[in-house]
Amino acid sequence: MWNDTDEPLAIFVTFRTYGTWLPGDDRGTINRHHNKYGTKKIRPVPEWVTTNKLRMNREPVALGPRQRATVRKAIKEACRFRGWRILSINVRTNHIHVVVATGQRNGSKVVNSFKANGTRMMRERGLWKSEGSPWVDKGSTRYLWNGKSVNRACDYVEYGQGDDLPEFD
Repeated sequence: MWNDTDEPLAIFVTFRTYGTWLPGDDRGTINRHHNKYGTKKIRPVPEWVTTNKLRMNREPVALGPRQRATVRKAIKEACRFRGWRILSINVRTNHIHVVVATGQRNGSKVVNSFKANGTRMMRERGLWKSEGSPWVDKGSTRYLWNGKSVNRACDYVEYGQGDDLPEFD
């Protein structure tokens, strides 16, 4: 059944840690011209990856178990504060997926909130000491307009990310 309102049922949010998926990567690249449903990713370009590595001003960020647990807690706190409902969440070493029902169309606000709360809480706990952000600029937001899309996104977040990560450093 299609959601016949102006607001999506949920938003599928994804954002990555700094330097862990550079444009030109073998996994494919998306940009503003290749970011619509059904369009193909940009083919891998090794020279592009090399150029982007040279432009990095610090090392790539991989989240450890305590950082992942903290980011997860921070996202839950952000949702509780704003009255949003988490339908699914998976915090990995190099990216975060969240399916969240916000009752409105506000994808960039959601991404910014999750990143800011995650960084703040890691800093408060002494788990992030860098001046820079642990995150890449922006993130991906996909609006989910029907129950089937919500269920598929939640299934991907829960079961499409590989094995569970160990909870020790």
